[in-house]
Amino acid sequence: MNITADRMAAAYSDAIETLCRTNPKGWYAERATARAAVTQAAVASLNAAYDTTTEPDPGSLDEMATEVGRQAAHWSIMVRGEAGDEVADLAARHGLLARSELPFLACATEDIVLSGGSTQHPSVRQVGAAESDLYTEILTRSFEAPDGLFGSLMGGAVLDADSITGYLAEESGRPVGTGLGMRNSGMVGVFNIAVLPSARGRGLGRLITETVLRDGIAAGADAAYLQSSAMGRPLYESMGFALVETWTMFHAR
Repeated sequence: MNITADRMAAAYSDAIETLCRTNPKGWYAERATARAAVTQAAVASLNAAYDTTTEPDPGSLDEMATEVGRQAAHWSIMVRGEAGDEVADLAARHGLLARSELPFLACATEDIVLSGGSTQHPSVRQVGAAESDLYTEILTRSFEAPDGLFGSLMGGAVLDADSITGYLAEESGRPVGTGLGMRNSGMVGVFNIAVLPSARGRGLGRLITETVLRDGIAAGADAAYLQSSAMGRPLYESMGFALVETWTMFHAR
């Protein structure tokens, strides 16, 4: 199957829109091909002005950047591929002088390499909005982030949305990791794969990822995608994922 960058970008954009519209403090807007997504989490990539095309419109992107910058203290401008000088200058005018690469990986579900199943003690279960506080606590601790960093990102009705499924990994009844699946455009996006420092090195990251993928496939997804960190990339590549596109993110230093 040919997983195009356009299709993956559309699925990611749809997922972010869903997250913003279900988040109690979220906000989302569109102007031509530019998008504005605000979650109020203290993470630049989760409050962004971005363009879904490979040739962003500077005018609409500038408008969306102004809106996001008014609402969020930590925010970014994101574009697909390598940013041109016009976008870099636009970002600089908004005070976003640092630049990062965001690698997006994808895999057709028929090519995903899954283990044969696990009889290990750890389990992974789905969670709904009633457990959003617990989910956020484990997510925060697993990323070794300051308390409150994610704010209400996973609050309100987010974990009860039809296209969103949250997961907690548990050992002896104790939550030790998180995952999130977001189904849009026939694809399942894999997010929030994180494990407590004390529980790392035992294959939990793969176990959570496989659970997200299996459920996405069962729900009809024919492909999966994710944005990978440098640490997680070898795991995802061993599962069949390959780089499809790298985005550029401008943020404050």
